[in-house]
Amino acid sequence: MVRSQNLYINNSQRQKPYKLSRSRVDLFLQCPRCFYIDRKLGTDRPFGYPFTLNNAVDQLLKQEFDYYRSLQQPHPYMVQNNINAIPYNHPSLNDWRNNWKGLTYFQNETNLIFTGAIDDLWIDLESDELIVVDYKATSRKDGVSEENIYLSYKRQIEFYQWLLMMDGQSVSPITYFVYLNGLKENLMFDDKLNFTVKVLKYRGNTSWIPSVLNQVYNVLESNNIPQSSPNCTYCIYVEEFSSHDKK
Repeated sequence: MVRSQNLYINNSQRQKPYKLSRSRVDLFLQCPRCFYIDRKLGTDRPFGYPFTLNNAVDQLLKQEFDYYRSLQQPHPYMVQNNINAIPYNHPSLNDWRNNWKGLTYFQNETNLIFTGAIDDLWIDLESDELIVVDYKATSRKDGVSEENIYLSYKRQIEFYQWLLMMDGQSVSPITYFVYLNGLKENLMFDDKLNFTVKVLKYRGNTSWIPSVLNQVYNVLESNNIPQSSPNCTYCIYVEEFSSHDKK
């Protein structure tokens, strides 16, 4: 169904800033054509199934880290991984975590507001820099490691770093993924899903963001639908379907 709300109107024709989430910027990186059709023409990609189990893990981890935040003590995961930090206690943290609020940055020259909702923040006890943390849940037979963190996950956490820096915060280049990997080797289920936990260190690099946001703005301001990404499975499906339909 074509959406009529929250469509992009060219900057010269609108008075209010236009809001773009971190996930929409990532959609642009996946496929400029899908991004344009979504934001300007009102047709989003088909929705996938909701990750309700992942959401449950995310919520439980937040509650657990909030407990140690209230004590201003390191979580055992931090101690086990020799991370000299504690969960960061900030009055805006709940807003920064909220999908409908999140971190925001208004870019005056484009009249765009960029947003993103973080999972957690820690504070480095030596440097007083903020450490961006993201929770992930999966079930991979080969396990998880710093070498197989998805590119989209890296861009996600880097975007959060950038938003915090634009907010004037002192941000560490080091980030962490708290990764829970569901085990499938147990003989009996017994109403329990067991996980192995790894805290994966990743050094973020936000240098790509200004250039990409400039490209995003230029695509939105254009009246021409851009070319699709050659690897976009959605566009490939539509093209294949259209070609068969014409036969």
